[in-house]
Amino acid sequence: MQAINIETVSRPRVLAVRAWRASRHSLLGALLAFAGVVPCWAATFPALADPVSQEHHVGKFVFVELVTPDLPASERFYAGLLGWTFRDIQVDGTRYAEAAVDGHPVAGLIHKEVPVGVRRQPAWLSFIAVRDVDAARATALRNGAKVLMEPRDVPNRGREAIFADPQGAVFAVLASTRGDPPDTLADAGEWIWSSLFTPDPDKGATFYQALFDYEVFDLPSTGSDQHVLLASEGYARGSMNMLSADRPMAHAHWLNYVRVDDAVKMSAKVVALGGRVLVEPRADRHGGKVAVVADPQGAPFGLLEWTETDSKEVTK
Repeated sequence: MQAINIETVSRPRVLAVRAWRASRHSLLGALLAFAGVVPCWAATFPALADPVSQEHHVGKFVFVELVTPDLPASERFYAGLLGWTFRDIQVDGTRYAEAAVDGHPVAGLIHKEVPVGVRRQPAWLSFIAVRDVDAARATALRNGAKVLMEPRDVPNRGREAIFADPQGAVFAVLASTRGDPPDTLADAGEWIWSSLFTPDPDKGATFYQALFDYEVFDLPSTGSDQHVLLASEGYARGSMNMLSADRPMAHAHWLNYVRVDDAVKMSAKVVALGGRVLVEPRADRHGGKVAVVADPQGAPFGLLEWTETDSKEVTK
């Protein structure tokens, strides 16, 4: 997931959409199910950097994975919507698909059956770069997080773990053995942004700052909304946004956004491919449009325009 130069966020890309409404148990259940999918790894997973890189960007969102009950249907949807191509991998009987754009991996999809009678919402899981997963575990626990999956090694990728932050938002950390992707701006069809929706952005910022040594910036708010920007190495990495008070069932969660050229057209395409629009396209702070949608299995994600008037050149 490419970074956005912090200078180009002078018109911040902190997204003021309201959080989608879902059951706490459905999202957490899906991600806990992920933690038990693969007891041991016996396949080659996509490396984050190819060729091997010496780059390491602590705090950068470097990968995402989807737990889905229907892998072929998910592949058809994202191929039709974003032009992704897939390489299927068998891991000790578990079906995994590497998604790629122009030959480089952008995501992983994991097939996980849902027992009859159980309601479980598929979800995208964000991986954030660290240098030492075990040290990150200790820091996360010390600051109130819970461990959902203990640190483990994944061949060709690195060491990873999954946590829930003190307010319940689920995320993963990854120490890549082949280096992190470079800080270049995402093209259309690639992940460009991540936002945390939380009941207390200040507490959230304190936690993630302790874990990833982020710089934290308060951004101008509209009404009672609060927006916090997280940055490292001169790049904006993500944002924190206040959960809407009129949605008491909403829970803290990370939401990832794909760069698109036209959020209105892409939202219509989502529906045509069997998905749903959760938040209709609307103007973002910088002047483009943003929308929140869900794939046919219910996994939510965002669509974010980045106009050509915003330079793709990334300078620190």
